[in-house]
Amino acid sequence: MSLIQINEVTKIYDGTAVPVKGLNEINLEIESGEFTAIVGPSGSGKTTLLNIVGGLDTPTSGSVVIDNVDLSTYKPDELVNFRLHHIGFVFQAYNLIPVFTAKENVEFIMLLQGLNKTDREKRAIELLEAVGLGDRVNNKPSELSGGQQQRIAVARALASKPSFVLADEPTANLDSATADSLLDLMENLNEDFNMTFVFSTHDQRVIDRAHRVITLHDGAVEKDELKIRLSKNN
Repeated sequence: MSLIQINEVTKIYDGTAVPVKGLNEINLEIESGEFTAIVGPSGSGKTTLLNIVGGLDTPTSGSVVIDNVDLSTYKPDELVNFRLHHIGFVFQAYNLIPVFTAKENVEFIMLLQGLNKTDREKRAIELLEAVGLGDRVNNKPSELSGGQQQRIAVARALASKPSFVLADEPTANLDSATADSLLDLMENLNEDFNMTFVFSTHDQRVIDRAHRVITLHDGAVEKDELKIRLSKNN
């Protein structure tokens, strides 16, 4: 059974005079351990698809099944709880809490999960060390660079021990060197811990690193390419 199953998913926005079809009968399966990029021009449906997979939006028709759970069977509060425990998110705008330190930002998800203070502090520090920010645990976002803030966002996404991470344009606000460093980090997490990453992106750097590239056009899958994955030693 695939980690993520997207079955005949259609999304129609009908708040305008002429309804707009954001997604058109999407069928996809994503396996555990994938490092996959969803690409396409603006308006192709990338972010819409990511939001539906993440339970942040609902399809007009069709279903998304994650870890054998059909998200359409969940009530809104159940869906919030499912996201909290199963899905990590990394956003283009970082979405860090500005009055919190790096450690507190990473801890916040675990606080919502009900983890005790000792365990969540320990895990937050371990995650910040893993993303190269062990010396920045007490800094607030305003005291850090964009790349450092995005690394905190990655640590926060991993804090809940999710089944997979959805990353929406995570390198869009970063310079080339910082973007490459962040991608190195995520690729290492994928290879070393089999963490599944699904990206929505325009960034060729992300596309080049991805092991699978799914191209959307006008809300439909235009191409689905699996690239040969080489080990680091090759």
